Amino acid sequence: MNERARVLVVEDAEAILAAVVAGLADAGFEATGRPDGQGLEHDLATFRPDLVVLDVMLPGRDGFALLDVVRRHSAAGVLLLTARDGIDDRLRGLHGGADDYLVKPFVLAELVARVTAVLRRMGRTPSTVQVGDLVLDGAAGTVMRGDRPIELTATERRLLEHLAAHRDRVLSKAQLLTSVWGYEDFDPNLVEVYISSLRRKLGEPRLLHTVRGMGYVLRTGPS
Repeated sequence: MNERARVLVVEDAEAILAAVVAGLADAGFEATGRPDGQGLEHDLATFRPDLVVLDVMLPGRDGFALLDVVRRHSAAGVLLLTARDGIDDRLRGLHGGADDYLVKPFVLAELVARVTAVLRRMGRTPSTVQVGDLVLDGAAGTVMRGDRPIELTATERRLLEHLAAHRDRVLSKAQLLTSVWGYEDFDPNLVEVYISSLRRKLGEPRLLHTVRGMGYVLRTGPS
């Protein structure tokens, strides 16, 4: 796909809105946000999002009301985002046409993964990511190095997918902790343990490199 998928985020918490838009942009999406539902119809017509992330607890029209607006005016996918974890709210959203539902607090990497999964089902994002002879197939749920399947834990897979989405870009330990684990406290040992495990499972020639004093990068070629 040559054109980046477009994602509109509607969230009234300023810090969350900024973090989600930045995280989606870093993952390769064209992302923009607004703090409420005012002007949503205009955004649907002009920005033409492929997917809308809707916070349920919004001032004015709530996420359920805005879900109806999206369904009337757009073919965009919808991911509901809310602090509510009751089954009734989840069922209401899904029955109303939402494609997925994520409960706060959430890890940014999971939100990006869910957005990617919805867009993949819609045919708006490639199902595979390749770095050298390493292939991550999101649709099949497999990771291959050449002809060799690689078995990963859920956390190892999230970390590898995040590194692959930012291939050739050096990511610091703090960035990885925030995006993959959602931690605000800095624990470098946690990142180092998982990086070492991934590096061992990926094997040679090395794809996961350490850039001294900066962080880690997934790429072909020397570190």
